[in-house]
Amino acid sequence: MDVYPIRKALAIAQELELDLVEISPNAKPPVAKVMDYKKFLYEQKKREKAMKAKASKVVVKEIRFGPNTDDHDYEFKKRNAEKFLKEGAKLKAFVFFKGRSIVFKDKGEILLLRLAQDLEEYGKVEQMPKLEGKRMTMFLSPKKTK
Repeated sequence: MDVYPIRKALAIAQELELDLVEISPNAKPPVAKVMDYKKFLYEQKKREKAMKAKASKVVVKEIRFGPNTDDHDYEFKKRNAEKFLKEGAKLKAFVFFKGRSIVFKDKGEILLLRLAQDLEEYGKVEQMPKLEGKRMTMFLSPKKTK
């Protein structure tokens, strides 16, 4: 390996009052670049921040039902769910079974499937109703708008 090109590159960098940055140390001969390193780091941070700002944040909204939710309450909660899906948030709808109401598992599932059917133009079912302990949960994700 020849030291002469490195010395020459260092001299050029000092003359321009910039930094000599080694790009690929394992290459034969090593690849280096003359640049303002602090400016490079600043630009890189700026790009990362812009990418992070563009990344979409997933918001999950919850709607809770009881197994014996009446029509008026159902309609009210359905309108809220519709609004959430229009805003682009994911929806977690669940039926909470208190005490012995767990015997109405089928009512809870029917309620969630009815909600999914009513909201099919705004969102699609991501996870069908599933019983987890005393909760029956279903996830809906918004449909992409053009």
